[in-house]
Amino acid sequence: MSEAAENATAGYLVWRLSTKWRVAVDRAVAPLGLTHAQYAVMASLYGMGRTGLRPSQRELADHTGLEPLYVSKLARALETAGLVARARDPDDPRAIRLTLTDQGRDITRRAIGVVQGLLDQLLAPLGGQRGPRAREFTRELAILLDAPLDPYTENETETEKEQP
Repeated sequence: MSEAAENATAGYLVWRLSTKWRVAVDRAVAPLGLTHAQYAVMASLYGMGRTGLRPSQRELADHTGLEPLYVSKLARALETAGLVARARDPDDPRAIRLTLTDQGRDITRRAIGVVQGLLDQLLAPLGGQRGPRAREFTRELAILLDAPLDPYTENETETEKEQP
């Protein structure tokens, strides 16, 4: 571990790792005509579809952690590219259901293979994806993702504290 990383805060390291990962995935999926965000949407749709789910844009936003408006924009672009099909939900006309097209499934499978290769590289120092350290790291990340993170719940701003 570098000396700079040794003295860094967890927040800084999370930011650096997420940035490193996003840039690597962006570069890796670019030859397939995708961005990292498009890959996240398509890979999530692929996984959800394999379990029989056909999520709404809102459900996909909740699943990916992306903003609903951003998912909507991504879905429209992917629809224009012929990779995603969007359809109104017959039970809720406000909801749009998403599925991958055949072409979208093919590209997603290829992209998943590429990203899995990156994940192998990333987790190699921890003994690889199936190693005990990587599994523990994954559990720790899941704990952090499940923790509430709202700057106004526990750390009120000084202005809010001063108001009657």
